[in-house]
Amino acid sequence: MAATNNTPLEQVEKDLERGFSTRFPLNNGFIFTFGALGGMLFGFDTGIISGVSPLIESHFQLNVAQTGFITSSVLIGSCIGALSIGALSDRFGRKKLLIISAFLFLLGSALCASATGFVMMVVARIILGLAVGAASALTPAYLAELALKERRGSLSTLFQLMVTLGILLAYASNLGFLGRHIAVISDWRWMLGSALIPALLLLIGGLMLPESPRYLVSKGDERNAFKVLTLIRSDVDQAQIQLELDDIKAVAAQDTKGGIKELFRIARPALLAAVGLMLFQQFVGINSVIYFLPQVFIKGFGFGEHEAIWVSVGIGVVNFLATIIAVLVMDKFPRKALLVFGSVVMAVSLIVLSVMNFAGNVTLLAMPTMVLIGVYILGFALSWGPIAWVLIGEIFPLSVRGIGSSFGSAANWVGNFVVSQFFLVLLAVFRNNVGGPFAIFAVFAVLSIPFVMRFVPETKGKSLEEIEQSMVC
Repeated sequence: MAATNNTPLEQVEKDLERGFSTRFPLNNGFIFTFGALGGMLFGFDTGIISGVSPLIESHFQLNVAQTGFITSSVLIGSCIGALSIGALSDRFGRKKLLIISAFLFLLGSALCASATGFVMMVVARIILGLAVGAASALTPAYLAELALKERRGSLSTLFQLMVTLGILLAYASNLGFLGRHIAVISDWRWMLGSALIPALLLLIGGLMLPESPRYLVSKGDERNAFKVLTLIRSDVDQAQIQLELDDIKAVAAQDTKGGIKELFRIARPALLAAVGLMLFQQFVGINSVIYFLPQVFIKGFGFGEHEAIWVSVGIGVVNFLATIIAVLVMDKFPRKALLVFGSVVMAVSLIVLSVMNFAGNVTLLAMPTMVLIGVYILGFALSWGPIAWVLIGEIFPLSVRGIGSSFGSAANWVGNFVVSQFFLVLLAVFRNNVGGPFAIFAVFAVLSIPFVMRFVPETKGKSLEEIEQSMVC
């Protein structure tokens, strides 16, 4: 038998792919669904804390500052993970780093569920954050590099769909385990431990997924790039596949070695667009709703904990269903038009909500506030939620796509950290009147419109190579 030079991980991947394909041939549905699973864990691990935080605060007898830091510590890890993963994925490939992210998800989830105090919980959440940040940077680029240009928007939107599904499943886990101490194990441990299931699915799927053909071309492996394109372009003939491969090779031949210096030299317009998109995506306030909606209705309207979690579930359903619609319409409308539409819907709903809560009788406004938050979520989920992630996977040149996506994702986590750290403070400043924080978010929704018109490119219907030619300095 001939010796091979495969590493143990590579041999496991090959064996799993070979055994799996003999029974269940890999197809686009499997590839894109499992490729987007990082988004589910992203959503699950950011959504689960909304129901867990009051329970661990009581269990470990934490003060408000400690509880807030446990919530935001995942964002510290996320920023580090997002920034570090890009250069690594450009060097070692998208697939291997997705597998490493899955291992980090498993480790972080297990440590969270078994935490014995404040310090261990913070360490576990930072490890979980490393995985979340890595997945948020890797997955959009991976999906964009696999998809046909005509369907890249809808297929890349699967990432955001998985994020919203993860959030919804987290809320369902919170409800399902709340008050149930199974096998003498606290309910919050079951909530946090339930993340092990999607993490294991990501690991299994990651081992069987193909590597990105564009990454393979960048490393000179044209033979395997052709094989992957043949696998994911089953409805086109080999002549068309060869033409696509030739286009990828032509652009890759012009690329220089990627890195931070190269990113700022050739991709400044793309970097500005990516960072701005991600900051605005957070500064319109979405994660204040994801993280703190139960507390908004508990503190602002006197709801009980169980009622408040049900409000979160309702909003989570709206978020998920609206993102399904986004998948269906993403390739039918220009990206910029959808972003502007979403900004207008968010701005109008937030302005009405703020004026209403300042001018009206707050005790009578819980239901109208809930409806307006639902409209706001609808506007976000149809536009800024998916499109920002689609765009950061599209607009960077191949040589710096990994590191560029990392910078965009890191900006998202920085914005997320700022909003999550100051939301409850703002709520207290406005004496628990939700009109105050949401008025600030409305300002950013308005400001996002001229930013989109000036700095964001239109990418609908263009190949990644065409976008690259238009975006380099």
